Amino acid sequence: MNILFKVILTGVGATLAMDVWGYILSLFQIKSLNYAFVGRWVGHMFNGQFYHDKIMNATPIKNELLLGWISHYAIGITFAFLMFAIYGKAWFDKPTLFPALVIGLATIVAPFFIMQPAFGFGAACSNLPNPDTLRLKSFMAHFIYGIGLYLCTILIKYTFKN
Repeated sequence: MNILFKVILTGVGATLAMDVWGYILSLFQIKSLNYAFVGRWVGHMFNGQFYHDKIMNATPIKNELLLGWISHYAIGITFAFLMFAIYGKAWFDKPTLFPALVIGLATIVAPFFIMQPAFGFGAACSNLPNPDTLRLKSFMAHFIYGIGLYLCTILIKYTFKN
């Protein structure tokens, strides 16, 4: 199987692992990120607006929920390419857990210092009530993403033997 296809599948699978985690949390009435806000943020970027006072008050974008989900998976695939860029094809041939967790946890930089400030939430949700709880939720989601990188790579390796 082509390595680029493996990386894309790994990114999709790891992102799906995050979404399964979010679904499990929702069963306990624990809310996760509303991807409509991600779509709204991305949609406004096309108009040159990258930062908002409060994303909830920004003008809604047509199909923002769909755009948010597409963006979420595109970002997950991009982070899988980060895994490839740092650890190379060798890791995809013989995956180990530690590098996947390193990448998963490193990806928390993006929401803490790019997305959340752009939403008007402050760095690492510092402008919101209970920022430590929100930080823990982000940490866990990205930890799950790292586990997803590892497990999906193993699944792909044994499903598509070549």
